[in-house]
Amino acid sequence: MADTHMLELENVDVYYGNVVALEQVSLRVGTGEIVCLLGGNASGKTTTMKTILGIVKPRRGRVILRGDNVTGLPSSKIIRRGVAMVPENRELFPSLIVLENLKLGAFLRRDKDGIAEDLDYVCELFPRIRQRLKQKAGTLSGGEQQMVAVARALMARPDFILMDEPSMGLSPTLVKQSFEIIERIHAEGITVLVVEQNAAMSLAIADRGYVLQSGKIVLSGPAQELIADERLQRAYLSHAE
Repeated sequence: MADTHMLELENVDVYYGNVVALEQVSLRVGTGEIVCLLGGNASGKTTTMKTILGIVKPRRGRVILRGDNVTGLPSSKIIRRGVAMVPENRELFPSLIVLENLKLGAFLRRDKDGIAEDLDYVCELFPRIRQRLKQKAGTLSGGEQQMVAVARALMARPDFILMDEPSMGLSPTLVKQSFEIIERIHAEGITVLVVEQNAAMSLAIADRGYVLQSGKIVLSGPAQELIADERLQRAYLSHAE
């Protein structure tokens, strides 16, 4: 396990008006880890992601990135600190070609040579992307779109990637492929936080996991311990109903 923390949430409360979305949420992601955040719909997973990215501001608590308090900073400044996101449902621009989608991932960068190097890098990482560079993103298969979404995030040259529901809308075969992609980018030295409903697949690749229910962390621990823990099934099933 890593000795330093890429991310820490400390007792975070988030409200939408008078409605509590997150309550006393604390979690950590060690540098070099894969950590999964599990839960069903309306559990608070997406709100947690938005809080980390500065889209939503907590009423209480802190967001710590590499030891620095980034609570309340705008998303652009957090992204500049080496954070990228692969959103739910990929959210590519379907009418733009793959190359244009990839370049959008580098929109905050000004190093043209570095951008060109990273474009070549993601094409080496995902050879199928090179074959599709001039093809409109909307015509790609689900698995290919997932590759492009991950490659677009890598174009920001991050060292920490947030992945929101990477298995959403994919067939079982493509779900397996999606998690293989996560392992591949992790092998490149990138820290990953996976937000998912698919507990089995997430815990199979993760170092540690957390379970959210109604905006609260109800279970956490090493992935292998969570896989064998009956409380995971109870918490997850009651959450998913």
